[in-house]
Amino acid sequence: MSSTDSLTARETTDLETDVLVVGAGPAGAGTATWAARHGLDTLLVDAEHFPRDKPCGDGLTPRAIAELTKLGLGDWLDGRGTNNGLCANGFGQTLYLEWNGPNLPKHGSAVPRLELDAKIRQVAIDSGVRTLDGARAVDVERDNINGAVTAVIFKQETTSEIFKIRCNRLIVADGVRSQLGRRLGREWHRDTAYGVAARGYIKSDRSDDPWITSHLELRGTEGELLSGYGWIFPLNDGEVNIGVGSLATAKRPADINVKSLINFYTDSQRETFKLHGEVRAPWSAMLPMGGAVSGVAGPNWMLVGDAAGCVNPLNGEGIDYGLETGRLAAQILADKPSPAQFTRGWPHLLREHYGPAFSAARRLAGLLTIPEFLTKAGPLGMRSEPLMRVALRVMGNLVTDEDTDALAHVWRLAGRASINLDERKPFS
Repeated sequence: MSSTDSLTARETTDLETDVLVVGAGPAGAGTATWAARHGLDTLLVDAEHFPRDKPCGDGLTPRAIAELTKLGLGDWLDGRGTNNGLCANGFGQTLYLEWNGPNLPKHGSAVPRLELDAKIRQVAIDSGVRTLDGARAVDVERDNINGAVTAVIFKQETTSEIFKIRCNRLIVADGVRSQLGRRLGREWHRDTAYGVAARGYIKSDRSDDPWITSHLELRGTEGELLSGYGWIFPLNDGEVNIGVGSLATAKRPADINVKSLINFYTDSQRETFKLHGEVRAPWSAMLPMGGAVSGVAGPNWMLVGDAAGCVNPLNGEGIDYGLETGRLAAQILADKPSPAQFTRGWPHLLREHYGPAFSAARRLAGLLTIPEFLTKAGPLGMRSEPLMRVALRVMGNLVTDEDTDALAHVWRLAGRASINLDERKPFS
């Protein structure tokens, strides 16, 4: 299938596919790619027409780089520019912290989602995946006996035409709001930490800076300390991605206007980062984090990526989890699981891979929403470079299953202890 080949709504009449993937972001396109490489008939559908944008910081950690390289995009990423690690600022300190995952690449990157998502989708097409754009999933048809999805109902965005696609298995990858997931029983639980963030783009003379920058002492317009951070991610194309994010819980909601805050933060960084003009394409979003969702699987469907709440509670990163969960889900599809292996096996696998780290991370994130804690912990942490290197490894999701060092061991122990204390464990 060429880069311009895409089904139209009329061509979906009586269409049936083995694997239907709804949502063509990194999680969905990644799942589709791996499913096709396993020899499965796969159709990838998105509500928008490509290329299309998504609200995101655009940062790619070494863990995301590793997954994209497995897809075959390593050389393409190198051509887009790389970074050495994080320049952390706050509480009177500036620290340059190199990426430090022992079993991961030593560099990161940043690519606008407008380009990244289109590139991953093209990899899916090149792997044999059929695609359909501009069709929004609005409902499902289910088997009356076991509840399996037999077809997904779509609405063509340009014509409002309603049509269906029959499928044997379904992957739901429609993002943080996951409208299709909600139709299938997915529920977002906000008692643990979640994120509120906004990003935009602005011209900068430092768009080729070899470090991504985070300001961990994020101040509001009245000088108040906020439980979040500001970021500037060089894109190597004359612009930077600039944004602000804040953590919140049901008990301590984020009472901020992130769109106003991003302009305030931008003005504070104009001289340092040689920023020109106004912020363009500002976009805000709320992020379920740390697997704080239930209903992630059914008799023949699985939720992946953001739809499954696979977002780092400490930094808002979700691209690496999206790509990883897509690869794991495709392997399950290739193994031809039973309905029970879908319904119980997928949540179990997600908890096995991410549960302990998510539990510990969202517990820490919850502490950061307490102003008194951040006021004391922030200066203490930034005065210790070794401690911040530990924080980078944890916050950057740089502890892998292959790591055998002391930090990895302690982080796993903390995660297991944390998940044992959870009233509601991740993905349940």
